[in-house]
Amino acid sequence: MINRELLEPKSIAIIGGSNNVHKPGGAIVRNILQGDYQGTLRIVNPKEDEVQGIKVFHDVQELPPTELAVLVIPAKFCPDTVALLAREKQTKAFIIISAGFGEETKAGAEMEQRILDTCEQYGAALIGPNCIGLLNRNHHSVFTKPIPKLHPQGVDFVSGSGATAVFILESAVIKGLQFNSVWSIGNGKQIGIEDVLQSMDERFNPETDSHVKLLYIENISNPDKLLFHASSLIKKGCRIAAIKAGSSESGSRAASSHTGAIASSDSAVEALFRKAGIVRCHSREELTTVGCIFTLPPLTGKRFAIVTHAGGPGVMLTDALSKGGLEVPKLEGAAAEELKTQLFPGSSVANPIDILATGTPEQLGITIDYCERRFENIDAIAVIYGTPGLTTLYQAYDVLHQKIQVCKKPIFPILPSLHTAGPEVAEFLEKGHVNFSDEVTLATALSQIMRTPPPAPPEVQLYGIDIPRLNKIILGIDSNGYLPPDTVRKVLSCAGIPMVPEQVSADKDELIAFAQKVGYPVVAKVVGPVHKSDVGGVTLNIRTPEHLALEYERMMKIEDAKGIMVQKMLKGTELFIGAKYEERFGHVVLCGLGGIFVEVLKDVQSGLAPLSYAEAYSMIRSLRGYKILKGTRGQQGINEQKYAEIIVRLSTLLRFATEIKEIDINPLLADANEVVAVDARILIDKN
Repeated sequence: MINRELLEPKSIAIIGGSNNVHKPGGAIVRNILQGDYQGTLRIVNPKEDEVQGIKVFHDVQELPPTELAVLVIPAKFCPDTVALLAREKQTKAFIIISAGFGEETKAGAEMEQRILDTCEQYGAALIGPNCIGLLNRNHHSVFTKPIPKLHPQGVDFVSGSGATAVFILESAVIKGLQFNSVWSIGNGKQIGIEDVLQSMDERFNPETDSHVKLLYIENISNPDKLLFHASSLIKKGCRIAAIKAGSSESGSRAASSHTGAIASSDSAVEALFRKAGIVRCHSREELTTVGCIFTLPPLTGKRFAIVTHAGGPGVMLTDALSKGGLEVPKLEGAAAEELKTQLFPGSSVANPIDILATGTPEQLGITIDYCERRFENIDAIAVIYGTPGLTTLYQAYDVLHQKIQVCKKPIFPILPSLHTAGPEVAEFLEKGHVNFSDEVTLATALSQIMRTPPPAPPEVQLYGIDIPRLNKIILGIDSNGYLPPDTVRKVLSCAGIPMVPEQVSADKDELIAFAQKVGYPVVAKVVGPVHKSDVGGVTLNIRTPEHLALEYERMMKIEDAKGIMVQKMLKGTELFIGAKYEERFGHVVLCGLGGIFVEVLKDVQSGLAPLSYAEAYSMIRSLRGYKILKGTRGQQGINEQKYAEIIVRLSTLLRFATEIKEIDINPLLADANEVVAVDARILIDKN
């Protein structure tokens, strides 16, 4: 629970406060004092009479009633101290900096549980233990530095790691990113990241609250809660970016299916973030860069003008933006020629607009004005402006400051001379701006934002899924394991997923008759072994009954062969759809290029079932091989709409069949007209 006493305490007691500012007990007192805390600050220290100018209480028993207690004492003393404060001093909020609890030993976990039980009994909020504290505009109850500039419209930052929070703050401060609050939840025994988001969501005031949330997550204990409140905040106008660390371990190293081999906990995280509309970041620099972008007016298009006085960075930014799916359109025509006359000879206006190293602050302003008013094919402006150490940049950065204030198109300042022009950059940041010192990092972050879809609608659309028939099929399955091909077809037909005509039999004559009926060429596949290709159990392009008979005889000798599947042979681009059930998350649906390339290239995207059409399109278009699906080098593209429809239909079916633990549809064959499932495998576990 998050209460007023935690957020806006009228009195704070530091249990273990000291004069040594190089230790947590002293540093936290210093930070609260320097933060101009307006309430009553009390210190408990048995060995000191005065701490940093404040008269000290020698024992917790001596304290008057106090709303918030910050504990910086050995772990073994914390449970009894919390109990005394909650019971006798009406303390309703605790921040426990101390370590040595559940993160270390079983005995520590038991102490942690005692503290939680006390807080629950007395209705008190608990941050920690094992954290750096809580920082907001009311009190700076952290022992670390830096203390960022605080502003009501600054960023709310929530971290599962104290040390990482400090490093992220370091990265942010140098960019000029301002904060509204910093939460370090530590072990998160009572209040986790999901709970902080819930509180921000339920208390959200669009007029006064921050619209930007940054998260560093080490554990998602309640995916549904995170999804609900993150989506809700984004729908209310907030923007959220997050790092999820520790997601690289494969969910099943010995998995028997393609999906099992490539799906991991990271796939579930990716899927959750996509559904919530959270921008996924993978480094501190990327997270803080995204945070800075969020403070600027939102992009309304993908077309950038690059204004620079250094050619190389302009070219690198052009390459990085283009690689990320953004555009740097050529500038030409009367307006471009007119701008060129106002710049020094040798300047280029093609885009990037290079005003040369000798370009003046006045020319910088003129160029920005042309991008704002005259070039209609421009949606945003990136300005790269540093110094070789020959000039000061105060005037140039003042021009940039003025233009940012009046231009409707967002301006992204890239000021790379942090050392040579340190004072000028610092003055620019003091005016409330941010700085993207590296142009490629900026482009990468912009691309990630543009690829992130809005939150998915929470409603489940049935899309014609035959739920009663599906339930009847599942109910009739009496054992766990992989389903036989005929049952797989029945399950997929419940979702209306088109399948290639096929016949499964151990009777050679029956298979030959089927091939004659559908027409050659056909494909023959052994039924029984899980990995057909590995045992020579797949033959393509069979054109005669004699060839089919030979393949039948050969395949039936393969170990574990139970029969042969014959299918009409189709042509097209091979696609893949799979899904795996992840505990707490539900079904993670994967899509990508099919055939053997699924595991070789691992070019897949994930979504959390059930999926909307917007999510499905986002998954497809985020594939590295998307250009192949669109059509390239004279080849026709696939029917993207039907591919998305199959992804949506399968994800909806899985919402009503949690007994399905893994499913592969690989390959689907796609052309400009149809997308048809050729081979599928379903693993059932009804336990």
